[in-house]
Amino acid sequence: MHLNLAMDGAQHIPAALDSPTLAAIETALSALPADRAGLRLSQLAELRPLLDVTGAIGYHAAQNLGEAARPVRAILFDKSETTNWALGWHQDRTIAVTARIETPGFGPWTVKSGIQHVAPPQFLLDRMLTLRVHLDPVDADNAPLLIAPSSHRHGLVPESKVTDLVSRCGIHACHAGRGDIWLYATPILHASEAAARPRHRRVLQLDYSADDLPGDLNWLGV
Repeated sequence: MHLNLAMDGAQHIPAALDSPTLAAIETALSALPADRAGLRLSQLAELRPLLDVTGAIGYHAAQNLGEAARPVRAILFDKSETTNWALGWHQDRTIAVTARIETPGFGPWTVKSGIQHVAPPQFLLDRMLTLRVHLDPVDADNAPLLIAPSSHRHGLVPESKVTDLVSRCGIHACHAGRGDIWLYATPILHASEAAARPRHRRVLQLDYSADDLPGDLNWLGV
């Protein structure tokens, strides 16, 4: 089943990145702590040329969000034998910002890995795009991301209605090869099971937005 971003809220781009680009990403990430389930990242100066709208990664965001697209959050996930977790069905509902500044329509606030996060108005999430850059292959045994196609069209989904909506939308497993990119609408319902045969499954996840935040709020950026 081939998904389309406009219709389904997700799209697979096979072989999006070549070997030199993948090597450059790995070099930029090499100093980070190993065997951590998820690392929230900022100040990735070495990767900015790739993340810019003319770069090998940012190009795909710009194709969908326009030339104003920019990376506003980055997380490195690595599921392995020592970090083999499961995550239930949910929506990503917060954004990362530089500082807590009380702003109408934004809240509640949380701190994750020392970074200020806040739940923004839903329309802002609806206009965002998430890119998952695969540094390792992901098959059925290695915990592919699970998504519910078209669930992003339902806005903020109450937890009591998540199971029913997933049942109605169906489930798609996002298998990938090394160098593939998966795009998905940031509010799409998604989940991840523990790997049946765990091995490294490194994914650089990037949120993109083309919108400015109101008042004195600023995206954390990458």
